[in-house]
This record gives sequence, C-alpha cells and structure tokens, in this order.
Amino acid sequence: MATSRWRLDLAYDGAAFAGFAVQPDRTTVVGELRAAIQRSLQLEDEPFLVGAGRTDAGVHAFAQVVSFDLPEGVLEGVGLERFTRSLNAQLRGRVIVTRSLAVPEDFSARYSALWREYRYLVAPAPTLDSLAAISWAVRGELDLAAMNEAAEAIRGEHDFRAFCKRPADKGPDEPLVRNVVDAFWRIEADALALTPTGGTFWVFSIRAKAFCHHMVRRLVSSLVAVGQGSLTSDDVRERLASHSGVGLPAPAPAGGLALVAVGYEAHVGGPAGKAALRPR
Repeated sequence: MATSRWRLDLAYDGAAFAGFAVQPDRTTVVGELRAAIQRSLQLEDEPFLVGAGRTDAGVHAFAQVVSFDLPEGVLEGVGLERFTRSLNAQLRGRVIVTRSLAVPEDFSARYSALWREYRYLVAPAPTLDSLAAISWAVRGELDLAAMNEAAEAIRGEHDFRAFCKRPADKGPDEPLVRNVVDAFWRIEADALALTPTGGTFWVFSIRAKAFCHHMVRRLVSSLVAVGQGSLTSDDVRERLASHSGVGLPAPAPAGGLALVAVGYEAHVGGPAGKAALRPR
C-alpha cells in the first residue's frame, strides 16, 4: 500500500502522562495521540509514531515532534486543518497539535533532528502548587556566576556516565558520550507576579544533538548545588572525568523540565518551538 509521511509538532502537559512513549496499561502521550489519529481518520489500525525525544513522566514539551505514515490520499477527504482540529478536540488540552505538515518519506522526527533544546525553570520557594507543577522551588539565593562557570564545564563532548541513568543494555564501563552545544543560566524577572514574594526565576537552557536518561535533571541539581555552595565547578569537572556520580544530588524534579525546541532542516519544516540558544 502506498503511504505518505506526516509531521506533527506538539505541546503537552507532562503531569497528565506516565511519559511520552507507550507503556502497557499507562496513559502516555503516544498512546493518546495514536488513538486520536485512528479515530479522526477511521483507520483500521493505530499508526506507528516516531518522536524527537522520549520525555519522562512529569516532563513537559512545547516543541515535541512526531512523524508517521498514513495510507496515500487518506487525508484528502478530511483536510489537514480539519484533521488538526479533530485531534485537539479529542486531546482536550493535555496535548495540543501546533502544526501539521507533509514531509518527505525519508524524514524521521528522531533521526532527522539536528539538535534538541531543553529548559529548566527554578523558582524561589515557597511557591503555590500551580507553579510547582512547572518549576522547582529552591530556597535562598543562587550564585548565577558560579552556576554558569560550572555550565561552561559541561559544554563540548564528554562521557556523561556520572550524570545519566544507565540504560539496561549498557554495561557500567560503557561510555555515554554526548556533545553539549551550549548551556547557560539566566535570571528572568517575575513580571507576572506568579510567586507570592515576587522576585526572579533562574532559567537553565541546554542544547545537544542527543541526551541520555535523566541527564538534564541530574545536571540541573548539580549546578544548583554549585549555586548554593555545596558543590564547585571543579567538582563537576571531576565527576565528568571520573565517570562517577557518587555524592551528586538526586535529579531535579521532573516538573521543571520542558522540551522547548528541536532543530530540523528547512526543507522538512525547519525547527519546532522557540529556541533560546544559538549554535556557536
């Protein structure tokens, strides 16, 4: 059967799901989206979806991308705009399809991605539960300069074994090499008065072609510890060199993390989302 390939750009509330990828008897982003596509187009089977990145339970996305194949011509009688509206009506705000487009048959949301960018939001404690769902509440001031000095240490190509949850198919001596294009912290004013005491947010942005499991959240908690004075940038460098995570803090909470942009070539639709970082 002849098929055509499609790309959807998505945003979703990670708190509503047990993660991005399909899991038996769990509510996931892919599971809900596959079912919605099948209902909208009255397909015999749910389509197979390929995602740009597998986010954990509680992690949000403002620029997730999926690709999938449909029987040739199945959308002609429905129309792309009507199809998108149908998906959004079914997903009821937990997932929003922000863009739908046809792509070449060799496009893959995962393998065609040039880079992925995540953002982590740290708020001053105490915060209301509504803000805690999208940020990590941290007490006291943080040393922004110290955190950025430590962020400088993780840029470039490193073995991130110390900062990653080891995959089941990897042995303890196998490297987990990733290339961090850029990473930095910045301070943003609480212009909307979202926190009870006002003040500022600490925002961490990081870009790489790929990440390993828990990498960003483990880096965030370690860099926040640097900002609090309990770790130093030299400690971060030593952990990278030794490949040992002993003594590092637990990963930062999932709710503060969001996939905010994914890079693609222009001929397949260009980047998804709003990037804060630019390649050096």
